[in-house]
Parts: sequence; structure tokens; C-alpha cells
Amino acid sequence: MATLVCFHAHPDDEAISTGGTMAKAAAAGHRVVLVLATRGEEGEKIPGVVPEGSELGAWRERETRDSAALLGCQRVVFLGYRDSGMAGAPQNDAPDSFWQADTDEAAGRLARVLDEERADALTVYDSHGVYGHPDHVAVHRVGTRAAELAGTERVYWATMNRDRIREMVEAAERAGTPVDAERTERVDSEEFGLPDADITHAIDVSEVLDLKRSAMAVHASQIAPESFFLALGQEEFAAAFGTEWFVRPGRGRNGPHEPDLFA
Repeated sequence: MATLVCFHAHPDDEAISTGGTMAKAAAAGHRVVLVLATRGEEGEKIPGVVPEGSELGAWRERETRDSAALLGCQRVVFLGYRDSGMAGAPQNDAPDSFWQADTDEAAGRLARVLDEERADALTVYDSHGVYGHPDHVAVHRVGTRAAELAGTERVYWATMNRDRIREMVEAAERAGTPVDAERTERVDSEEFGLPDADITHAIDVSEVLDLKRSAMAVHASQIAPESFFLALGQEEFAAAFGTEWFVRPGRGRNGPHEPDLFA
């Protein structure tokens, strides 16, 4: 059996981006370790979820541990940096933010986990952090360096399939379904995900989709029941989240996507 380490920026990223892959790996008997750079202190609280006076970062850490347990993770590690906020926010400049972290110092923290776990595979984000969030970009930079320091050869970039999402948006528009203009504009950006031709791995997570959805719902301080993520019907949710996309850098693709990170 192998050990998979998934490196994410904030609580809830793990469930949305790689939750199905983590659950499938755990169910197959692999060891799954979740590492987060921050505790998501700059998230926006959904009213009525976080008790008055509670610190959001501590609350989101608890949500993460509950989510990880659902997904079968055997260890959860927080690297201790502060959430940098969205691109352009003043929190980007905070000296203890992940965006401001020294790459080698932060990579050393992650490399220690990779060494302790004798990691066989590591997931990070693509080079623009899937959609340009500073902490996601830093995950790519730090994770890539950590893999070099620890000698972890199998590294995957978690991403979104830009072409598939465009197809879904166009189909919704043809059907007369209202589509959020901001969401459409984001999908058309070159900083959103990657084109299908660049993606090497497509992990079908339909068999654990209920677990993935439950793990997302655990992050109730950030993901409301009426949110885009959870308001989708079963078929729509499967279409949007039933496949998780990865790139094995430097490998390219000559044919169908690979269906397994450990193949």
C-alpha cells in the first residue's frame, strides 16, 4: 500500500478539490495524510454557525478534522501560517501570512511531513493555484519545493478541467438555466484551471460522491446548504464534482486520461 499526502491552502479546499480521491485511496487501503497551510482565518462566517466569541480559525480547524475523518484521512497537519485573504486584500501583506512565507522555510515544514510519512505521492495545485488565490499559488510553489527536498518523485497538480466546465456552462445557457455572470467570466479566464489537453489524470469519484458531499457540508461555517456546492441536485452535483482532475507535470498525455494516481 502507498501513502498519499494532499497539501491544501485552507479548510474546505480538501473536500472540494480532492475529497473523492482521498476517500477512494483510503478505501483501497492506502494511507492518506492531509496537510493545510492555514486555518482559514480570513473566511467569511455564515451567520448562525460559528458561536459568538469563537475564533474562526479554531472553528474551521475542527471542521477540517471532522471532514478528514469522513474521508478516511489518518493524519491531519496544519503548517501554522495565516490565511492571506483573496488576491489584493491587505492581509496578503501580513508577515505571518502564507503568501509572505519564505519558500524554503515553508517547504521544509512540509518536507518533514513527507519524510515522516515516506510519502509516495503528493498533491498540490496547478501553477496559478486553480483560480489565482495567493495561498493556492503558494501551495504550488511550496509543495513543489518540498517534494524536491524530500525526494518525493510523484507529484500531482490538482486542477479544474476548464473545457468541461465551459461545456457545462454552455449547456446550461442553451437550456435557459440562469448562469451567474461572474462565474462565467471566471471560467473564461486563463487563470482558471487548465485545458483538457493538459490534464493527465481524471479520477472518477462517483462511488464516494456521497462522502465527498458530506465532507463539504461539514464545513458549515463556509458552505451553506443553499450554496452553489450543496444546492445542486444529485445529477448536477455528479456532473460538477464526480471527476477530480490532476496533472502529472512533465509526463504529457497520449490517449485517455489516467484513472488512478497510483497506477
